[in-house]
Amino acid sequence: MFDIGFAELLIIGIVALLVLGPERLPTAVRTIALWIGRLKRGFASVKSEIEREVGADEIRRQLHNESVLKDLGETGRELQGDIKKAQQDINRTLHHERLDTDINPYQAKAKADSDSTVANDATSEPPAKPDANQSNA
Repeated sequence: MFDIGFAELLIIGIVALLVLGPERLPTAVRTIALWIGRLKRGFASVKSEIEREVGADEIRRQLHNESVLKDLGETGRELQGDIKKAQQDINRTLHHERLDTDINPYQAKAKADSDSTVANDATSEPPAKPDANQSNA
C-alpha cells in the first residue's frame, strides 16, 4: 500500500523505542494496531456499501431496460397487426376492383358501352317513329 520495506519498518521501530521508551512502546503499538484495524474495517464497510449501491443501480438499470424492451415488443406486435390489417384491406380493395373489371373483360366493356349508350340516349332526342309508308315499301 505505502510500499514500506523491512528496513523502513526497522528504522521506525528503533525511533519509536527511543522516543517512547521500553515501557510505553507495547501500549503504543497496540493502540496504533487498533486504529489501523478500525480504519481497515471502515474502508471495507464503505467499499461494500458502494458496491451494494452500484449493484442496486445496475439492477434498477436492468429492470428499466427490460421494461423498455417489453414496451418495444408490445409496440412492435401492435404495428405488425396494423400492417397485416392494412395489407388485408388493400388486398380486399384490389380484389373487388379486379372482380369489377378482370373477371370478364367483355362484360365489363359491354357494361361500359351500355352505360355510355344510356347516357347518350338520355341527352339526345328520342328516335322518330317510322312512317307507315316507308315500312310498306
